[in-house]
Amino acid sequence: MNDDTQTTNPLKVLSDDECWSLLAGDELGRLVTHVGDVLDIFPVNYVVDRGTIVFRTAEGSKLFELTVNDEVLFEVDEHTDEDAWSVVVRGHARRLATSEEVAAADRLPLQPWLPTLKYNFVRIEPTAVSGRAFRRGAEPERYGVADY
Repeated sequence: MNDDTQTTNPLKVLSDDECWSLLAGDELGRLVTHVGDVLDIFPVNYVVDRGTIVFRTAEGSKLFELTVNDEVLFEVDEHTDEDAWSVVVRGHARRLATSEEVAAADRLPLQPWLPTLKYNFVRIEPTAVSGRAFRRGAEPERYGVADY
């Protein structure tokens, strides 16, 4: 983000390709589910696979909520002292059910971060992706310099 446009505008809207490139280079995101009046957010490690997001999970509230309402948000962000970015994927999540789907997912470079058994694979099929990159810095002078 250190190009000339960033000297005047600290915000850059990312293209879909830029968003997917950033997603593919990371491995921890946040899954947002919505059932009735309840919103939940879960940290999950993931991989990008052919324009989708794949993660593993155990039986429990996350998997249950996805069966009630498959509409999800998935967000990933990173930052340094100079730059930051955030990407949001809107889509539909479904548990992989066929033996072929599970076998293909099992070959992905995706292992649980916690020493737990997570036999369920979930794929998020995106309906939209959006992202922004930011140049970090000090807040500009709020009131300006007064001439006396």
